[in-house]
Amino acid sequence: MPIKPISLLFVTLFLLSLNLLGSSFTKTATVAPTLLQEGSQKEWCPVCGMKIEDFYKTSHTSVTHNHKNRQYCSMRCLVVDMKEQDIKIDDIKVVDASTQKLIDAKKAFYVVGSDVAGTMSKVSKLAFASREVAEDFNMEHGGKIVDFNTAINIAKESLTSDVEMLESKKSIQIYPMGEKIFNKNCKKEIEIDKYFQINELKSAIKDKKLCGELKESELQPLSLYLWEVKRFANLKSVDGVIKVTKDEKCPICGMFVYKYPKWVAQIFYKDKRISFDGVKDMMKYYFSHKNGVIKILVTDYYSQKTLDVRKAYFVVGSDIYGPMGDELIPFDSRNSAKSFSVDHKGFKILGFSEIKNAEVLKLDK
Repeated sequence: MPIKPISLLFVTLFLLSLNLLGSSFTKTATVAPTLLQEGSQKEWCPVCGMKIEDFYKTSHTSVTHNHKNRQYCSMRCLVVDMKEQDIKIDDIKVVDASTQKLIDAKKAFYVVGSDVAGTMSKVSKLAFASREVAEDFNMEHGGKIVDFNTAINIAKESLTSDVEMLESKKSIQIYPMGEKIFNKNCKKEIEIDKYFQINELKSAIKDKKLCGELKESELQPLSLYLWEVKRFANLKSVDGVIKVTKDEKCPICGMFVYKYPKWVAQIFYKDKRISFDGVKDMMKYYFSHKNGVIKILVTDYYSQKTLDVRKAYFVVGSDIYGPMGDELIPFDSRNSAKSFSVDHKGFKILGFSEIKNAEVLKLDK
């Protein structure tokens, strides 16, 4: 079915619609933004891929359990990440919409529901270090002044409707545009599965010029199409892959498993199945829940097909990382495992029965 032509201007207007504000206020940074994430992907939100500088005055930051900084375009994306990451409330910071400095979110005064459009949400949430400044903003732009806990609860309560609103717009407007840009500009297939966040993918497309020189208004719809559409379409073309639902979480790290199809593993019991975002976390669970196991499935690294764990060979300690860092990477034959190990500096190759708890725990160090 041919793609209905959509102008770049239309997509640009959609992206800007997330940033349309009152005439005297802009969410875009007017000073050099403070970006706390590491690497070339630091300028984009790890949840939605939006450019943080363009939505700087609604930006929030967090610190994960492994002491990594994450920075979001909005409170909405922070709330999405909190469903998956182990984030401590005390570590959350927000940009003061007045001074544009990062402040402790718990001490901030939020103006919720002003005439400023929300970022990735129907309702805007802007933070201020000073109550007086928040009151002045409230007098001009409306809304109500609340504390952090109230603001984040509002964001949590509206998350489902916000996601539905955005998904509808993306399906109608953004994904078709992204597909059109992909077909026109990307001459080689992009290895989407090697990236763990949309901002990592977006950074690689830009820095490595995987699809030529692109403007932000082209880069964002392309990244969304690749990350949210093509990544899963590619997987559907492979027969015999492990199936998971969107609500399945890894019991070890809490991440949604469906986001990491290349690494999925499952343990089956008589009355349930447990899914994991990698063999490492699966083995951690297995060592303390061995009783009643009926079967264990893992994903072959090369073919993406399902393997019975007893027939798999695992490369330990290579330079290829899974969603949770160093992994036990499964292969359907010892020869494939050897080849991978040589190419990627593997430490050793083990069969399932040779994997010991101490070996697994070492991978986290």
